[in-house]
Amino acid sequence: MNIIITGATKGIGRAIAEKFAAEGFDLALCARSENDLLATKKELSQKYPDTKILSYPVDLRHKEEVLAFASFVKEHWQDVNILVNNAGVFIPGEIQNEEDGVLEQMIETNLYSAYRLTRAILPLMHGLRKAHIFNMCSIASFFAYPNGGSYSISKFAMLGFSKVLREELKDKEIRVTALMPGATWTNSWAGSNFPEERLMKASDVALAVWGAWQMSPSAVVESIVLRPQLGDL
Repeated sequence: MNIIITGATKGIGRAIAEKFAAEGFDLALCARSENDLLATKKELSQKYPDTKILSYPVDLRHKEEVLAFASFVKEHWQDVNILVNNAGVFIPGEIQNEEDGVLEQMIETNLYSAYRLTRAILPLMHGLRKAHIFNMCSIASFFAYPNGGSYSISKFAMLGFSKVLREELKDKEIRVTALMPGATWTNSWAGSNFPEERLMKASDVALAVWGAWQMSPSAVVESIVLRPQLGDL
């Protein structure tokens, strides 16, 4: 079984990579930092020596780099069972005062990257008995996140993309799930005033992805909303 994960070296993406490597999947990982990719590949290869890992540095804002990553995967694999469009960026601010270009940056990273990669990889998913696309949305996909500005716009759009994919692929045996996690502990929260236990663990999101994948091909979890037990921050 083969899984592609974008933004795979940190946070939720890293946790998903860890979970599926543990379950015997081969991995194709991308992220912006080549050093982080090499470190992640080394760590996972040491823990799961039977897992084959492809890695490729990509700035997913750029179409040509997304397509180059897709071509790289196609050179090594003939099929893809799971695509996890996880990569994203969060820049806080309000529409009225955020810097010019912030919307474009987050749309390119949070939406266009998933759109372009999905279109390029779908031919490798058609005809499989079991295939699945997971799109990293957010609670900001259905709730105007405070100080979320263009981030919320991009995540609303990502949920719309996921819903359209679901309709288009339902008769092609490709399942589509929108992931909508709330606050999840990653390095970006380090140094904040919130205790780590107040937030969800990235591994919890990875478990939700695994659970959705494990269902029979006749069932699909269309969306998953996860929040910290004590609610949103």
